[in-house]
Formats: sequence, C-alpha cells, structure tokens
Amino acid sequence: MDRISKARRSANMAAIRSTDTSPEIAIRRALFSKGLRYRLHDRSLPGRPDIVFRSRRLVVFVHGCFWHGCEKCIDGQRKVKTNAGYWSHKITSNRERDDRNRMKLRADGWRVEEIWECEVADPKTVARLVRRVQRHGV
Repeated sequence: MDRISKARRSANMAAIRSTDTSPEIAIRRALFSKGLRYRLHDRSLPGRPDIVFRSRRLVVFVHGCFWHGCEKCIDGQRKVKTNAGYWSHKITSNRERDDRNRMKLRADGWRVEEIWECEVADPKTVARLVRRVQRHGV
C-alpha cells in the first residue's frame, strides 16, 4: 500500500523530467565550456541520445541511477516497496532497451559514451568524459 494518495503520487511522477535533468545539464556545461558543440536528443538515433556529436559520430547518454539500475550506487540498488513487481520489471526493461540501443548505435558506426547520475558529482569523472570526447575529434 502506498503511503501517499494516488493524486499526490501522480503529481510526483509527472514532475520527473526525462530531459534537461540536473546531471545532464552539468555534463552539457562541462562540454560546452571546452568549446565542444553538440545536438540534444536526436530522435533519428536509437535511444534518442542525450548529447550527440554528429561530426564525431559520438553520442553520450546521461543515465539516471534509479531509472537505469546503476550498480555503482545506492540509488540504483534501491528496492521499491510499493508496486515492487512493476518497478523491478520496468528497470530491467530499461536496461535491456539501453543494451539494444547501444548495440544498434555501434553497429551503425557510432561511438557510445555513458555517464551515470552518481558519477556527475565527481569532477574527475566528468573531466575524463570531456577528454574522451575531445580525443574523438573530427
């Protein structure tokens, strides 16, 4: 049984963004500050990557730890108490979809970089991502 009303739960879920999240914006700022220019959420590519460098054939996914089942932090390992079966299936499906999209992109000649929400807080991890993007130049 849920601890909050159905209307409140609906409002909470509606407030969760899929684009322009805080971790995504932090990565975009770091890339932009180094002179790297990109496109956002290209619908023509599998998985609609968060950040796309067309000339470099490189995409970056910024994964939310809970939604994509991060194995590195507590958010990705959190067990939901309400409607556990649904959420377990949802997160497993998200991970499988991510794997399929990654394979499709690589098969089409794209390089795929991923960064987790929990990693964005570490400046060294973000700097490594920026360096990898810079090295994969035109």
